Amino acid sequence: MKWLALALAVVVLLLQHRLWISDDGVRELVRLEAEVARQRSANGVLERRNRQLAAEVADLKQGFAALEERARTDLGMVASDETFYQVGAAPRTGHTGDAGTRTAAVR
Repeated sequence: MKWLALALAVVVLLLQHRLWISDDGVRELVRLEAEVARQRSANGVLERRNRQLAAEVADLKQGFAALEERARTDLGMVASDETFYQVGAAPRTGHTGDAGTRTAAVR
């Protein structure tokens, strides 16, 4: 009977070792659960982006306003009854001494 109890104790210890310490035990389970959580978070972000893109596609297929807005911002569209004004940067005042600019020398 002693030998049977000893053999069972050894088997239990080996199983516990495999469960807690080996590469495919509890540590691997915790690592995989964390990886699944990260992947679910990334999937949530991608699902939201997909819904936004699907809504944009539906809007572009059905509505003229979204198509016109896209043409204005991306392609610079101007309607026939509109006047386009392009405003540039104000000219610099002062003398920089660069080639091609006039500079005054004071003696």
